[in-house]
Amino acid sequence: MDTAVIEILQQAGSQDPNILKPAEQTLKQWETERGFYIALYNVFSNHSLSVNIRWMAILCFKNGVDRYWRKNAPNAMADDEKEFLRQRLIVNFEEPVNQLAVQLAAVIAKIARYDCPREWGSLIPTLLDVIRGQNPLAQHRALLTLYHVVKSLASKRLNADKRLFEELTINMFNFVLNLWNTYTESFLIMASNGADTNQTQEALEKALLLLKILRKLIMFGFYKPSESQDAMLFLEIVCERARTCLECRKTLLSRDIQLFVCDKFIIHLIKVLIGMLQMHHLCCIELIPTFLEFSVFYCFTEAGHNLAFERFIIQCLNLIKCTLSCVYSRPYISKNREEERDQLDRYELKMSAIKQEFFTPETLTEICSKLVTHYFLLTPNDLELWDMDPENFFVDDGGESWKYSLRPCAESVFTGIFHHFREVFASVLVDLMQRYHQPVDPNNLHAILLKDAVYNAVGLAAFELYDEVNFDQWFSTTLKEELKIRSNNYRIIRRRVCWLIGRWTSVKLSAELRPELYELMVEVLSPEEDLGVRLAASDALKLVIDDFQFNPEEFSPYLERTFFLLFSLLKEVKECDTRMRVLYVLSFMIERVGSEINPHVGVLSSYLPVLWQESEGHNMLRCAIISTLTHLQKALGSKSVILEPVVVGVIALSCDVNQESHVYLMEDGLQLWLALLENTAAPTPAIMDLARNMPALLEQSSHNLELCLDIIQAYIILSPLEFFNQRGAAIIEILRSIMGDLRCEEIVTTMIVFETCLCASRQGAELIKPILINVFKNVCKGEGRLAEMTMYLSIVARVLWFYKDIFIQIISEITRIMNKDEAREEVVLGQIINEWVDHMPFITQLERRKLLALALCSLLEANSPPSVLEHFPDIMSNIVETLNDITKIDNIEYTFSPIFRSLLTSEQSSSSEYEDDEYGIKLDQEKRLAFNDPVNCVSLKDTLQNQLITLRRLMGDNQFNQLMLTLDSETDKQLKHYVSL
Repeated sequence: MDTAVIEILQQAGSQDPNILKPAEQTLKQWETERGFYIALYNVFSNHSLSVNIRWMAILCFKNGVDRYWRKNAPNAMADDEKEFLRQRLIVNFEEPVNQLAVQLAAVIAKIARYDCPREWGSLIPTLLDVIRGQNPLAQHRALLTLYHVVKSLASKRLNADKRLFEELTINMFNFVLNLWNTYTESFLIMASNGADTNQTQEALEKALLLLKILRKLIMFGFYKPSESQDAMLFLEIVCERARTCLECRKTLLSRDIQLFVCDKFIIHLIKVLIGMLQMHHLCCIELIPTFLEFSVFYCFTEAGHNLAFERFIIQCLNLIKCTLSCVYSRPYISKNREEERDQLDRYELKMSAIKQEFFTPETLTEICSKLVTHYFLLTPNDLELWDMDPENFFVDDGGESWKYSLRPCAESVFTGIFHHFREVFASVLVDLMQRYHQPVDPNNLHAILLKDAVYNAVGLAAFELYDEVNFDQWFSTTLKEELKIRSNNYRIIRRRVCWLIGRWTSVKLSAELRPELYELMVEVLSPEEDLGVRLAASDALKLVIDDFQFNPEEFSPYLERTFFLLFSLLKEVKECDTRMRVLYVLSFMIERVGSEINPHVGVLSSYLPVLWQESEGHNMLRCAIISTLTHLQKALGSKSVILEPVVVGVIALSCDVNQESHVYLMEDGLQLWLALLENTAAPTPAIMDLARNMPALLEQSSHNLELCLDIIQAYIILSPLEFFNQRGAAIIEILRSIMGDLRCEEIVTTMIVFETCLCASRQGAELIKPILINVFKNVCKGEGRLAEMTMYLSIVARVLWFYKDIFIQIISEITRIMNKDEAREEVVLGQIINEWVDHMPFITQLERRKLLALALCSLLEANSPPSVLEHFPDIMSNIVETLNDITKIDNIEYTFSPIFRSLLTSEQSSSSEYEDDEYGIKLDQEKRLAFNDPVNCVSLKDTLQNQLITLRRLMGDNQFNQLMLTLDSETDKQLKHYVSL
């Protein structure tokens, strides 16, 4: 088989699709065949074959381990085949090609994660034996493999696996530590003596692999590293090793020797300390002062900075950030034992002492000054990027960039220290502000960069400087004037001033200065301004209008110019990320100003389809486009018909589970779909056809279920007959099938949809009849939480109110299912009423209680079954309590609160009750649903009086009076306030 496998692997590496695809299919077929992975092993272990063929073989082998090595995997490898491979993989560690050696080590580590140590107990001992040997190449490959194995085993999180890894660590840590010391010393000696470069490099590479192994072992292999003498010894010498290596690096640099591995080694030393502070900071209490002194020396002193390099400084700044979080964090210690309480007290006292001893005012002053005046400065590379590619320069260093980028890292450390040492840092920063607040010479680039750095610091600490900075005065006297200085160098300050205004607006800016601020933003957004400044202004504008003091009416005079300037900027920029950010500002502005945007959206609505086509493959930008369309749809309201062609097309793509991009676009697409339905006056064939995607969406997952249910409800309200005829049966059946898997809140939302079906038409009631049977059964059994039972009872009440014949049919069907004879239907009805009157007092929504009370009134008839009249006292008690809740009694005169007027009479509430808070538009669907609801159309008091009068006439006075005597005195007394019999 080996020859055939070699031939197919060679074909699989071809650039010709006609050769490549059949080869891939053949490899796919062989994946589950016995002997295939042994053949692959024979290929990649044969050093005489070409590297490309061996590379393809080991990749196929690696994929096979992922899919078929686990015992319970479908088509899993045979045990004897796996045993053969385990033995052969650790026979030879002399792979000459480094890339293949890395892949082979990764394969062994994947297998070790499944099998070591239970099925592969010989792996670690074999690796350690090879490492002890004298073959340099085999030793390097064994170290590489051991690192990947340790890394894989350290990532396991089950308690049993963690205990096994701790045992492994105890057995091998001392050996690895001694070997690391040996190779580190060898590297330092050879580097100092000018030994052969290859030998020096080899010693350093082995020391680096051993250091990586030690890092995993000490972080994950000790429950308490402080209890291990070797572990603490290792931590104590890390800083000293870093100092020595930095000196050695300077020597190597003078001899023009490549420093890549040396830099990685030094950086990894600091990563060991950071990892320990994150995982075991209680064990590092005694070492924290050493870590701080080490980091501050290299980051904030001239002598240390001359030895450091950028990536090392980033790690040292991150180390300071971690030590700060340790100093101010309170570890979780159980308070159940006195010993643990004492440990917590000792920890807090020690941390407090570290804070007082190390962070002196002099040290803090030096740190703050150095951070601002050195690390915050824009570099020549930054300015070159601004000139060459302003859009990429503009993209903020967000996310976790502080871990690997110098200025974001320095900013993160600055804000962290400022939070804890506000007084000292604020004093230093105010002094810097006073020194640099006046405009500087546009030709003095260094002074401009210093001013930019100070402004950056003042923006980052805006909330902390609230009492120290009079921003209104600063804005009025200095900042607005600096925006008018047109020098090319001064664009740095103009950009920073825009950013600064955005940071401070929500902190401290008077309302009377806002019109002037809007005017300045309009000027800065003009096409004549530098693109980087305009992009900063667009971001600042977003923060300005996001403030709670923002007044759309006050912004109205500037709306048209701002909109078209932002739109021009959107068309001008080319990068996907930049377009997305500018579009987000536009979208947010539309959301805040609402219908005021209507006269200006024509150009945007015509451009968005073009941008949609250009953004194919850029799903995040498409999400921003969908969000903008959603806000436009809501802002335009009934006038949004002009957007329908593009909106329908976007929804069709975003919500089609057969499209690959639906994973990214679906949630935003569903929001747009709902906005389309809510703002459509009449259905169109295109809008109704979108519902074809809904069954697949419901079946896919429950992640967006509530949005899907809102859309279904909107369709029912918009065009019930058409929707029921086209999609109703399929959608209702899917909802019925998934009911058992839903959470409480999802069940409630689903029941609201079914309730809407009942309100829409009799056809809707007939469609959901199978579900109604389950709802009635749940009520009979009293199954469900209060929220669920509230909706179940509401549905039962609506069926009784609207479709009494269907109500009777369901009672008969439940009786049949429960194996009761036809004469016992009243028993089922009695169970329902019993649960009804028991749960009704706990329902707090007044409209639900009124609905239930109205339906109970409808049961009060002369021919009602005995089970109804048996519950007459409880029925009347609930009805009267509902009347009490929705009626204000004042000297026996009834005055109705405006809030509850719709609950009491058939008067329609004012249209303002149905206005959307964000856009001020009337949502026809909400009004239609509300006005057709009997809760808003029928008077409960009048209904009760009519029912009781009719009941008295049909039953006769004697029998009716006997019935009334069953009421308790309080209910009877309150009832007489509402009805006259």
